[in-house]
Amino acid sequence: MDPILKTKEEIGYMREAGRILRSCHQHIEQWMVPGMTTAEIDERVEDFLADHGATPEQKGYKGYPYATCASVNEVVCHGFPGSIALRSGDIVTIDMVVNKEGWLADSAWTYAIDEPSRSIRRLMKRTEKALYKAIAQAVPGNTLGDIGNAIERTARLYRYGIVKPLIGHGIGQYIHEPPNVLPYGKRKTGMMLTEGMVITIEPIFTKGSSGAVLWDEDGWTVRTLDGSWGAQYEHTIAITGEGPLILTDGS
Repeated sequence: MDPILKTKEEIGYMREAGRILRSCHQHIEQWMVPGMTTAEIDERVEDFLADHGATPEQKGYKGYPYATCASVNEVVCHGFPGSIALRSGDIVTIDMVVNKEGWLADSAWTYAIDEPSRSIRRLMKRTEKALYKAIAQAVPGNTLGDIGNAIERTARLYRYGIVKPLIGHGIGQYIHEPPNVLPYGKRKTGMMLTEGMVITIEPIFTKGSSGAVLWDEDGWTVRTLDGSWGAQYEHTIAITGEGPLILTDGS
């Protein structure tokens, strides 16, 4: 399917949703302390969005019951917020989609509780690095393969696993629009990027080299097959003639 191109005005609406989302992430960073639960964070996020005239788009999406996805340690995506207290050394990924007057922004970020091990801290930094290397490829005339290849090359450099079943996507007034944005690929292959496209880029790396995952019985929670920990970083990006515009960085 063809991507749904956005006008500059529509991108502006999504950018406002992105500003709210980024501001919420800044608050989340302060809440990440030992003893906090992801259920408490989820409640605070929903209150924060309501205070800013926004709503959590994924709550109710295909029956998903929470405002956020909260994934701890070996859970790499779509974790349910829960009542277990976070401990020093844990890492937590909070993923959420903000709806502001019908336009959406999507971002995930991995946070550390106090100081995790050196190897996990490196995993976090390098996964974030892969995100920004991929964003640099998000310009008109490049391809989706260029984005995926930038992610894949970073993972290979550090011998991390890539969670290949979980991918980026187009976004606008719906959470998932075409195209699919794979976290791997070959340069100069796949759909060409054109001005007006808005996509998410969201690499998930695992400390284990396979990147293999399994789904829990709840149908949502995704965890590593080998028990290794994972990190995810995600931004919503508009493709513009002036270069990639990150809609979820707060600017």
